[in-house]
Amino acid sequence: MRHPSVLAALLFATTPCLAQSSVNLYGIVDVGLRSLHGLSAGNTPLPSGSVNAVASGVDNTSRWGIRGQEALGGGWNAVFRLEGGINADTGTQAKNDRLFDRLAWAGLETPYGTLALGRQTNLVSDALIPVDPLGKRFASFNPNVNVAGLSNTRFGTHGFGTQYGPSGYADNFYRLDNTIKYTATVGPWQARAAYSAGEVAGDADASSAQGVALAYQQRDWTVSGATMRLRSREGQPLDAWSLGAAVRLDAWQFKANAARNTADTGPGQSVHQRILSAGVNRAIGPGLLLTAAWYGVRRDATGHPDDGFDREFLFVEKSLAPRTTAYVEADYTTWRGDAAGTTASRPNDRHGAALTLGLMQKF
Repeated sequence: MRHPSVLAALLFATTPCLAQSSVNLYGIVDVGLRSLHGLSAGNTPLPSGSVNAVASGVDNTSRWGIRGQEALGGGWNAVFRLEGGINADTGTQAKNDRLFDRLAWAGLETPYGTLALGRQTNLVSDALIPVDPLGKRFASFNPNVNVAGLSNTRFGTHGFGTQYGPSGYADNFYRLDNTIKYTATVGPWQARAAYSAGEVAGDADASSAQGVALAYQQRDWTVSGATMRLRSREGQPLDAWSLGAAVRLDAWQFKANAARNTADTGPGQSVHQRILSAGVNRAIGPGLLLTAAWYGVRRDATGHPDDGFDREFLFVEKSLAPRTTAYVEADYTTWRGDAAGTTASRPNDRHGAALTLGLMQKF
């Protein structure tokens, strides 16, 4: 597939429609200078040593997309969204096998809710939006995105090793193909239900996923949770849930979340993951936001020692203009059990630390 020509065609086709059919091009470019100790440029454990890197998506994932809507009358709208990840440090796609790896759906907005069909985020991911302590910053390294939201299940000896649900990958179920998602908002309540078809001939359950999510939001506090069941092609279940809350007290906002997932990985074999998180943010000056967060991950798998890690983050963000933000980020990870692993038969450092100076621009 010749992606540059496809991109050019899409942009050319979209441009004349902007004034006629509410079609918009949008995106985020986030790059930073990152200094790491005990971690590789990809944030995996390493033996003692330092690495300097240019990183993409530390504050918010670099991405681009197209979204639009057309009024149908009576409060009904036809809507669509296409979105792909970008590695801004190299100019490549986040997933080289998909142009729109993040989102690709179309649907209807109605007075009774929104129905969308296509590739979409799973319901645990949706439930985390208002209650993740980092506000889903640094998605590639955020344990609520990676472990609770199931975007990276290959890590260490406790990987799931197979695909659950129709994600298209054996280690990432954060977004699911063939998804039918319904979202309804009634007063302070927001409810979601989703079903993802596995499309395996002769077995409707194989590689499918289903779940529900519910959130209650007031001016100063929110509670949000979800539960899902995903199945492998062999019918093995993966059950996941998440529940969190956010509370605002004057200039302070506190967030906390608990999540758990359990997967059957073979006859008499399973993997269990538990994730706790808490954090706070506060405006500390004009256009200046401070965010601090802690995550604790504990894992056990049949035939392997228990492991996990603790990870702390500190973000200081300065808004330079409506679409431009400069930031400083620091993180520190302590590996538990044998989670740090080895590199070329050398034990990796049990601690990893990094500092990032970055710039994010939205368009």
